[in-house]
Amino acid sequence: MPRSRQVVLERGRHARLGRRPGGGIAITYADATSEGALAMVLAAIASPSDPIVADPESLSVFALAERLAASDIPVLINGPTGTGKEVLSRFIHARSPRRNGPFIAVNCAAMPEAMLEAMLFGHQKGAFTGATQAGEGFMRAADGGTLLLDEIAELPLALQAKLLRALQEQEVVPIGATRPIKVDIRVIACANRDLPTEVAEGRFRADLYYRLNVFPLSLRPLRERADDIAPLAIGMALRHAPDPARVPVPTEAALAMLRLHSWPGNVRELENVMRRALLLAHDGEAITPAHIVFDNPARLVRTLPGGLAAVTGAPADDGDNEVERKLSSIVQVSEARAIIATLSACDGNRVRAARELGISERTLRYRLASLREAGVEVGRSVAGGRR
Repeated sequence: MPRSRQVVLERGRHARLGRRPGGGIAITYADATSEGALAMVLAAIASPSDPIVADPESLSVFALAERLAASDIPVLINGPTGTGKEVLSRFIHARSPRRNGPFIAVNCAAMPEAMLEAMLFGHQKGAFTGATQAGEGFMRAADGGTLLLDEIAELPLALQAKLLRALQEQEVVPIGATRPIKVDIRVIACANRDLPTEVAEGRFRADLYYRLNVFPLSLRPLRERADDIAPLAIGMALRHAPDPARVPVPTEAALAMLRLHSWPGNVRELENVMRRALLLAHDGEAITPAHIVFDNPARLVRTLPGGLAAVTGAPADDGDNEVERKLSSIVQVSEARAIIATLSACDGNRVRAARELGISERTLRYRLASLREAGVEVGRSVAGGRR
């Protein structure tokens, strides 16, 4: 079983996070009740191989997965791309009696269809043109451990029948062989498409679906797991920070901005956003809303010192300026969302909100007035809250 890391907590004026020279992680928190403080603790105590979860439903899924790990029954994990299905699969393997055996992950959509059968079941030398030596295949490579079949819906129908037999009999027949070879594997399948629909439309075998669907688990999109966002973001900062001793920590305003995003790319997109933020923030500096850049190249250009010239190495021309002008409204919307979310997180206290946003209270009042003039509704309990 993986062990949690040692964590040292202390109160201070500013939130800080960093790895200690002798091992473990030091956390300095300004407000023990803030979302950021709890997120730092959750990210810090997790070992590198552990998932980071805080959302109640996510916790329920992983608690159930831990119970399932003790058995050998097949598991089918459903969820959109980038939600962490492979992380959940590795979690099950790491807590199973097979933890010392191999974990083999196979992406059924990434392998050439002509080679898929040989790569799954193996082949003998000379079985086909180019087979200059025998290959054991992924199923034999997973013997004694766990085989993850990712994007199982992409498996061709012809191979689905052979896979079904291999799973039922726990044996494979390599291409060119006449005798089956016994294997001992636990199968986890992942699907980002609705398999019952695929079965109904004839693209997936019903018998294979029922063979895999002994115990289904489901991971929701990240936008529906808001409580997971902050600890995941800080965990990614820990993983990717250039200086492990001084890890930039997102402010409460930055965390509020992250919670507002729709995350079409799920956890993968969040990791991209955090890696950009680490690049834009100075060494050890807190990550503010100004450092949060979503998948918008023009916004990234505006954030970098020097604008377009910093990226291209040449002066920005009129066309570049036109691009920035056309997309400036997108930037203003992001800033407005961050202001409103921060005010809400600070219970309408403008002084605290301005501090979290890194601006003066006067500038915040000006921004709020601009929002009203632009027709953006800001509730009285937020905009006119305590000073």
